[in-house]
Amino acid sequence: MDATTSFFNCFFELEDPRKDNHNKRHKLIDIMLLTILAVICGADSWSAVERFGHSKEPWLNTFLELPNGIPSHDTIGDFFARVNPQQLQDCFIKWVNLLFEITHGEIVAIDGKTLRRSFDNSNERKAIHMINAWACKSHLVLGQFKTKEKSNEITAIPELLKLLDLEGCTVTIDAMGCQKNIAEKIINAKADYVLSLKDNHKDLRNDVEYFFAGELKKKKRKYKFDYIETVDGEHGRIESRRYWISDDIDWLTQKPLWKGLKSIGLVEYQREEKGKIKIEKRYFITSIDADVKRFSQAVRYHWRVETSLHWCLDVAFREDDCRVRKDNAAENFAVIRQIALNLLKQEKTAKVGIQTKRLMAGWDNRYLGKVLAAGN
Repeated sequence: MDATTSFFNCFFELEDPRKDNHNKRHKLIDIMLLTILAVICGADSWSAVERFGHSKEPWLNTFLELPNGIPSHDTIGDFFARVNPQQLQDCFIKWVNLLFEITHGEIVAIDGKTLRRSFDNSNERKAIHMINAWACKSHLVLGQFKTKEKSNEITAIPELLKLLDLEGCTVTIDAMGCQKNIAEKIINAKADYVLSLKDNHKDLRNDVEYFFAGELKKKKRKYKFDYIETVDGEHGRIESRRYWISDDIDWLTQKPLWKGLKSIGLVEYQREEKGKIKIEKRYFITSIDADVKRFSQAVRYHWRVETSLHWCLDVAFREDDCRVRKDNAAENFAVIRQIALNLLKQEKTAKVGIQTKRLMAGWDNRYLGKVLAAGN
């Protein structure tokens, strides 16, 4: 299966928003692939996509049809402004599921990110907020879902979970997503959860906090724990993380209300720098057994989503500076960035960062072909 065939097989169900045949001077798959390749190489606007197309036209003609040459930036922008974002998202998830194997034991971090420049004051539209699903071990974006205006992550996360194949995975979510219906959906998907507890479930959090505070002071403990500590030090600071987990929770009155709940956890984070010590404690409910290594890995990987995904989108792709905002364009361009990021992450021959890979792809058609081939 060559590169264009694999994309066509996944995106052929995408409905073309250009209803009139006389407006279809450019093939849908050509516009899609042109845009993805341009974004891989650094494009962050429709004008940049068009300029990329003209600079690479001889090479693009070797595998794209381009019956009327390179589409204009207005044509490209209008196309993505009108494409149904849910359909594009469905095609993206189908592509991920077809081409990338998500193994049992994968940790899937669910976290939100606002596209800061996507607001449109002239139409009184706020910046859109996306919920992303990140496969931490595989370094893949599995999918995303936009929160509705005047809503929040609580309503968007269940919709995103419906789209994903999570069997055998461990799903981690911060306190906003610590909800009974979300826990139930994860268990129904044959996955496990590690959910952060804060004051949105104050009674449950207090019960867990008092349990650990009381038991850890005792020399002879009534309840059993699994424990591990990690210490890292660099650049003049020392960071210690202490993890406790217990499945001895029959005393927990709210246990029956949370489907699959098996254990509770505590992470104590201590940072020492320039003689000053800062300690922070976080509490969790989980559906995993009292395996502290698995628990610590899930928590640690969730913290990394900021650097592995969000930081990469902001720094390497300059997502927060992108001014694409007309109609559905911002949401659809976010999906294109996710496709480009997945391809760049899966290209393993160049041992460099994403920014450098994007430069290499723009310089060298052979390397750009390797990046595209990573999606096969």
